[in-house]
Formats: sequence, structure tokens, C-alpha cells
Amino acid sequence: MDYDRHTFEQLYKANYRQMYRLAYALLEDADEARDAVHQVFASLWQTQPVVTDESMTSYLLIATRNHCLHLLRLDKSRKDAEEMFIRDMQSATARDDHEELLHQLHLLIDSHLTPRDRQVLSFHFGKDMTYKETAAALDVSPSAVNKHVTRSLAILRKHLTGKGK
Repeated sequence: MDYDRHTFEQLYKANYRQMYRLAYALLEDADEARDAVHQVFASLWQTQPVVTDESMTSYLLIATRNHCLHLLRLDKSRKDAEEMFIRDMQSATARDDHEELLHQLHLLIDSHLTPRDRQVLSFHFGKDMTYKETAAALDVSPSAVNKHVTRSLAILRKHLTGKGK
């Protein structure tokens, strides 16, 4: 194939429409399809591969398909990387929010609950003990554990909702 300017323009006019339709079918975006076809022609002009006149249309369609598939793979890789980054950022933000909430909760517990209330909560929630187990460990009745837990939670709820300030 001779790659002079006139021959190249004829090649462009004869094949552009078919290449564009293929690119559009694969990429589903008019601008990306035009860019893909132009990229194939730019590459053809730069590399000037040895292709017979009879097989040039097939060569251009295959080159268009390959270029579009390459763009789709790049796009998928980019989207996968973006999604992973977003998940990581959300996870880190959630972890930071959780740690901040726990810190605020500990401050509330330390500043608004009695030592006995803190001890009851520590056994019941921290050690995952039942009221009966907590009562036996602290040598109090289960109803006393219930009163400490209920009162402590009411105090914390009041301060967490902003009604205790």
C-alpha cells in the first residue's frame, strides 16, 4: 500500500463510516467512537504497516475493534481502581467515625456515671455477662444490675441526643 496523502484521504473517506459504526457499537459513545477511529488512522499514518489494498478494509476494522477493546479494558481497570479507592476511603472514614464515637462514649461514661454504674456496664456489656452473672460477680441482686444498666443508659442517651447539656 502506498501511503501518500491523496491515497490516505481516499482510504479515510472509504472506511471511516464503517469503522465509526463498529467503534460506536463497542464503546456506546459517539465522541469516544470518533476518537477511536481517528486514533486508528493516526496510528496507520505513523506506522504505515505493509498491507495489501485488498485487505486494508479488514485491517482497519480489526484495528478499530482491537483499539476499542483496549479502551474498554482500560476503562474497566480505571473504574475498578476507583471503586476500590472509594471503598477503602469509606471504610477508613467509617472506622475513624466509629473510633471517635467510642471515644466520646467513654468520655461520657467517665464524666456522667458513678463508679458502680461503670463497673456494672463493664461487666454486662464489656464482658458480655447476663444480669444474673453480673449480679453474682458483683455480689448484688439482678434487679440492682437492671437498675444500674437502665439508669446508665438513660443518662448516656440523654447526653448523646443533646438533651442533657
